[in-house]
Amino acid sequence: MPKQQNKKSDTSSGQGLLWLFGTILAVQGFGSAVTEAGWNTSFGVAGLLRAAHVPAWGTLLVGCAGAALLAVAARRHFTKSGR
Repeated sequence: MPKQQNKKSDTSSGQGLLWLFGTILAVQGFGSAVTEAGWNTSFGVAGLLRAAHVPAWGTLLVGCAGAALLAVAARRHFTKSGR
């Protein structure tokens, strides 16, 4: 019995990490792009990417990566709950 409980907590913690990192990347990526476009200032990811000489569209890639992680997390959540 304990092995089943451990396996369930391992998958739920992995699921939680997908939601967490997806949200962080989406907010930082898209938020940085909007802030930089609207107010001509960089923060968070945008500031770090500018220091690394990454083009302006790099923040949008970070936001898209976050959206992709959120999509994977949502698909796993709804596929698991449909069983």
